[in-house]
Amino acid sequence: MLQHAFKEWAAICKALAEGKQGLILRKGGVAEAGGEFRLEQTRFWLFPTWTHQQAKGLRPEALPLLQQAESERPPAGVVRLSHFAEVTGVYHVHDLVAALVLAHLHFWSDETVRKRFEYRRPGLFVMPVRVYRAAQAFELPDTAYYEGCRSWVELERELPTEGAVPVLSDKSMDDLHHSLDLLLNPTALA
Repeated sequence: MLQHAFKEWAAICKALAEGKQGLILRKGGVAEAGGEFRLEQTRFWLFPTWTHQQAKGLRPEALPLLQQAESERPPAGVVRLSHFAEVTGVYHVHDLVAALVLAHLHFWSDETVRKRFEYRRPGLFVMPVRVYRAAQAFELPDTAYYEGCRSWVELERELPTEGAVPVLSDKSMDDLHHSLDLLLNPTALA
């Protein structure tokens, strides 16, 4: 059972749900304490949002994901949750070049990475996540509480996670962690 959700662009949620991306990049929303992101939960529902999402904020190869997310968008007043994630690591990247070298692992545009990295204080969180497809999708009323520029929301009730299936294989997750260690923490492998 999980009651917390993480707000992310709908196109990125789609990429995570389809196993085309295995990490989340985060800076922090203006409504978060000090504007700084904090990993409040290590397991959470992916909460697709269209707030601030723009085609130009994504890499061109992500545009079909954006179109698909738009075509599957629930009716107004409804939030649909079908996948949850478990954080399997956290990197706090303090170098823009290191953040940009991850481009092949996610669908944010380089410009979005630069803007997020430079917002307030330089830096960006990179979190590899194991995503699971729930046994069923859940629809909840979209309330004013869920609005705003913040990462975390507490859902109106706990939702069951039993019967969920991982989107990526163990090997794919191991490969992702190895890539991130090579790119972001090369001394850890020495």
